[in-house]
Amino acid sequence: MPERRVVIIGGGLVGSLAACYFAKRGWTVDLYEKRPDIRLPEHSDLVEHRSINLAISERGFSALRRLDPELEARVHECVIPMHGRMIHSLDGKQTSQAYDVFGKHINSVGRSTLIKLLLDEASSSSRVRLHFGHEFVQADFDTGRVVVRDVERNQETPIDADLIVGADGAFSRVRQRMMTKVLMNYSQTYIEHGYCEFSMAPRDGEFAMNPNHLHIWPRGSFMLIALPNLDKSFTCTLFMPWSQFSRVKSDADIAGFFREHFPDALERIGERQVCAEYATNPKGSLMYVKCAPYTYKSRAVILGDAAHAMVPFYGQGMNCGFEDIEALDRIMVRILREGDKTGDSSVTANLSDEQLHRALDEYSALRAVDTSAIVDLALENYVEMRAKVVDYVYLARKCLEGLLHRVFPRRVIPLYTMVSFTSIPYADVVKQWNRQTVWLHRSVRTVAAAAAIGIGIVSARTLGPHLQSLRELARMVAGKR
Repeated sequence: MPERRVVIIGGGLVGSLAACYFAKRGWTVDLYEKRPDIRLPEHSDLVEHRSINLAISERGFSALRRLDPELEARVHECVIPMHGRMIHSLDGKQTSQAYDVFGKHINSVGRSTLIKLLLDEASSSSRVRLHFGHEFVQADFDTGRVVVRDVERNQETPIDADLIVGADGAFSRVRQRMMTKVLMNYSQTYIEHGYCEFSMAPRDGEFAMNPNHLHIWPRGSFMLIALPNLDKSFTCTLFMPWSQFSRVKSDADIAGFFREHFPDALERIGERQVCAEYATNPKGSLMYVKCAPYTYKSRAVILGDAAHAMVPFYGQGMNCGFEDIEALDRIMVRILREGDKTGDSSVTANLSDEQLHRALDEYSALRAVDTSAIVDLALENYVEMRAKVVDYVYLARKCLEGLLHRVFPRRVIPLYTMVSFTSIPYADVVKQWNRQTVWLHRSVRTVAAAAAIGIGIVSARTLGPHLQSLRELARMVAGKR
């Protein structure tokens, strides 16, 4: 069979992992990335202060494991386990909230560390060619002709591909080009909050705080978080409304703001450092993207943020992008095996155009529903992190669910556990969570009513006719009065 070529636009986390997958399946891979090679020392700081720290969990590890268990093991060597949230109150008190009653945890990993590892993995394959400093210009999706431009030389080059993969981020130019060929539903929404990064250096060669937690300073409408790094520093990120950012202009403003709202963080970071980084580090915007479909015939597919950018508050952006690749690979392998019982059933480069078309259509229909669900969950989790983690009703439910999950681990599963520690499809996660919410509320009301009636019986026997009737008590508990 003739050589099959895939052109991948975007050499970030999702694009580099996709290159590894396609190479493993027998494709010839050309990956084009607009930025220089960040593995070179002179370009190593390109991702610093421009992107929020990463948390990798089961969905991300599952995609790495399917590609190569040894690669998964190498990534495990680069992470720091975070077993829960550490909540910082205004008086400096710290309270740990475990992520899972069975000790499961998410993992902090540096973005640049992981990208470099995946680029090394991709470049180790003879089937992969990496082209840095090249931007996407246009594509004819019917013929597979792609045009890229050498940024330094301002020289355009046409390339022919059997498949075009857009992994070029939230502002994907591949997606924009696809929209001229596909009846694509598309929405892009900015939230009224932005972010700014700060760094917390080690103290006496050690972490300044407990490294096995994601630290949160929840303050209602805004928050500060901190994730640990391998060099024993923390990357801190301030999330708050743009209206508040606009009021914090001078060194005195930011120092006073931290002194009022994050005094223990200010002490650990240092006032001079806070002022310097607030003045120089960029203020990033937060937005999410929903679109469908993700594919065009047998010729093109978009993955990761190009298809479903989300706000970072569930730590699922990268994990979801990695899961995209695994889901697409599973579908392609299955369709290949259904059509060819004699050949190598793992070389998806052997898919016919008709089979590839079918695989891409099935992938788009499957993932669009799931990714829409996690985009919504990520947005909702911002409220949880900046406000609900100190709410007594939220904490009571979290405690009750944890107890029930320990007793009925397959029947009752907390939302965070389903999202971060399983591979249950996101849409199914939402359905199960909604079912649990309904019967959990009913159970709580039933227990409360039974307790109130019991108290009423005891009180009636003790206080006699001066107490309201049991019927009145029952009505009050049931909310009918």
